Amino acid sequence: MKTWFSLLLSVLLIAGCGTNTKENSQGSEQENKKNLEKVTVVLDWTPNTNHTGLYVAKEKGYFKEEGLDVNIIMPGEAGADQLVASGKSQFGVGYQEGVTQARIQGVPLVSIAAVIQHNTSGFASPADKNIITPKDFAGKTYGGWGSPAEKSVLDSLMKTENADVEKVKIINIGDTDFFTAVKKDIDFAWIYYGWTGVEAELRGEKINMVYLTDYSEKLDYYTPVLTTNEKMISENPDTVKAFVKAAAKGYEFAIENPDDAADILLKAAPDLDPELVKKSQEWLAPKYQDDAPRWGEQKLEVWENYASWMYENGLLEKELEAKKAFTNEFLPE
Repeated sequence: MKTWFSLLLSVLLIAGCGTNTKENSQGSEQENKKNLEKVTVVLDWTPNTNHTGLYVAKEKGYFKEEGLDVNIIMPGEAGADQLVASGKSQFGVGYQEGVTQARIQGVPLVSIAAVIQHNTSGFASPADKNIITPKDFAGKTYGGWGSPAEKSVLDSLMKTENADVEKVKIINIGDTDFFTAVKKDIDFAWIYYGWTGVEAELRGEKINMVYLTDYSEKLDYYTPVLTTNEKMISENPDTVKAFVKAAAKGYEFAIENPDDAADILLKAAPDLDPELVKKSQEWLAPKYQDDAPRWGEQKLEVWENYASWMYENGLLEKELEAKKAFTNEFLPE
């Protein structure tokens, strides 16, 4: 009897220790979370492979390692640039064009890293429309989203072949899907090949691409970029540095491990098409850093070139102070 009682007591003591250990572990985890600095990063659009590095940094604990508890949110009606500029979100995903226009208007947005090193966008059309070069835009219908820059970009490309942009019918298709729009209302649209172009491949739909960078060096701008505002930089530089360091690690992981990175994105956004995400991630992996010495690095000449193009085309009221629009100082060495 005594032996049985001793054994029971031992079991209860061990179980009690296990419970305490579990409670202690949960308690310390909650304590650690309390000690993390909460910050928000707002996307420019719904989750896609431009954002994979952020989801990797969150899932693999890179943000946590840098002392951050990062919440990734959708832009909503306000838009990412406005939320970041106002300080409602500490960080965001934006574009060189948006940052440039904001700064001209006195809005203190700053680009802190280039997500993709070169502009991978261009004008796409179904192959049977026979739009091979910019001169073929004449007599066709372009579907856009209503930005004044669209007509200027079309004009710049068409001028290289002595074609007239006034011969292009431009309509606003808003958020209409490319594949739907080209079957109904339009002949061509502006897309990112890494997503919509890859989707066309998977659908077996042949498209022709007229890439901006094939016709103008000044249109090789950074799209997308990670952004913050001047107040964050001046008052919380350590937070900015921590965020960029973790994000860089996330994108570096995506470069080296596109398949695993795609799985992480799909876990965060399960409604996405797995085949598209996998294929897009594979296509984009070498494009993130490309020929730059490190992921995220930005060049002054790229900012100056695009701003001067915008100014020459009447898209800016004055010239940009390019040095203040971006910084490489928070990138890891």
